[in-house]
Amino acid sequence: MHIADHQISIDLQTVTLANLKKVIFSPQNYQVQLSADTQQRILAGRNFLEQQLTPNSPPIYGINTGFGAMCNHLINYEDTTALQANLVRSHACGLGKEVPQDVVKLMLLLKIQSLAYGNSGITLEVVERLIALFNHQILPVIYQQGSLGASGDLAPLAHLSLALMGEGEVYFEGKKQATQAVYAQLGWKPLQFKAKEGLALLNGTQFMSAYGVWCILHAQRLSQWADALAALSLDAFDGRTEPFDDLLHQIRPHQGQIATAKAIRTWLNGSEIAQQAKQQVQDPYSFRCVPQVHGASKDALSYCEQVFTTEINSVTDNPNIFPEANKILSGGNFHGQPLALALDFLAIAVAELANISERRIYQLISGQRQLPAFLVASSGLHSGMMIPQYTAASIVSQNKQFCTPASVDSIVSSNGQEDHVSMGANAAVKAYSVVENVEKVLAIELLVATQALEFRRPLRTSPQLEKIVGLYRQTVPFVAADRYLHEDLVKSITFLQENRGNVVP
Repeated sequence: MHIADHQISIDLQTVTLANLKKVIFSPQNYQVQLSADTQQRILAGRNFLEQQLTPNSPPIYGINTGFGAMCNHLINYEDTTALQANLVRSHACGLGKEVPQDVVKLMLLLKIQSLAYGNSGITLEVVERLIALFNHQILPVIYQQGSLGASGDLAPLAHLSLALMGEGEVYFEGKKQATQAVYAQLGWKPLQFKAKEGLALLNGTQFMSAYGVWCILHAQRLSQWADALAALSLDAFDGRTEPFDDLLHQIRPHQGQIATAKAIRTWLNGSEIAQQAKQQVQDPYSFRCVPQVHGASKDALSYCEQVFTTEINSVTDNPNIFPEANKILSGGNFHGQPLALALDFLAIAVAELANISERRIYQLISGQRQLPAFLVASSGLHSGMMIPQYTAASIVSQNKQFCTPASVDSIVSSNGQEDHVSMGANAAVKAYSVVENVEKVLAIELLVATQALEFRRPLRTSPQLEKIVGLYRQTVPFVAADRYLHEDLVKSITFLQENRGNVVP
């Protein structure tokens, strides 16, 4: 994949999360196109498949047989097309909340990428229609529940595939509407799937992959914010800087730990508060052990990025076409176990950023280090920052519940044919919720740390942290007396989302 000038060329070059970050975080709409080499690979795969399909062809799973436990049911040659449409309609059984539209957009892009390798036996027409949906910002309505994370993300991808047939619902021009109405408006004709095409669309891990990519990219952003806010809280708490000395971390050289300590040192460089003499000998773990805790989360995210980079550069449907080897092979590349384990790990790792953040919040409001209780001048008459800590504690507790691994579960399906599944789709949805929750807790720490900092005046923190505080104060003023804090919390979340450029020290 090559990205330039808001154009995405699907050219079989390695897709990186950095590539996808441009697409996700850019306000511009990218346009996808296939390179000439990619088109030829898709055509070659389809031509090979069609050469194998005759009225007397031996059984080929999902092409002239039924699906799942019905794999031994042979399908008449003249019914192979109807088989694919029946597959899509029957598998569109999703329930629950709708998948967020930015995740659906990623699903489309990743499905295009996977089909572009030419090992799926799909027609060029189907890939071009997927591209048309992406380029016109036509996003199918997909639901969060229904995938077991094996045999592919069947139910979610079935809802995506309905849009190619002109069925189901889509979002277009800011509103949900029937796909048929959108097709009429654009003058498009519904596609009629040929042999294997419905199966190629439904088998795949693009639901899990899209959620995973979204979670990793946003978690990496929040990891940067967590370092900045830890540094801000440390100064607000009048903490010591010795725990961040590089000598300590070189004798326990985990890369994330080293990187975090360096980030804290950089954030605090030039701070008047950090340079003043300290009365306390040591700080609580939530301050002193930031490199070890934040660093472990960084290392976990690096592992997850490796797993998902491999996945989004893979072919994950079944069976697969190998024209050069003259083979059609049925296997299990749709099984989401690698993703399920990584998604569970991701959720646990990101949740820890909120766990330790909430502890720093608690320390700041506890009336220590010459700070007033609950960070308000007239404690008692005013509750100040008391209840934001309650909110953070509630969210952190919910994250702990979400972090129960999904990947340790498996429920037999399809009459025992699909007897081990990954439950990676559930892991994906939970990880998404955890990432959103972590952002909320960090936003509360921003509110509390900036409040505490005002009680250190006229001393100043570092220029780079003062820049963030100054920007934040344009949105959320100092809390001198009790007020409606929900609005401050919402504004704080928005601040974290809109000021990505300010989290590099």
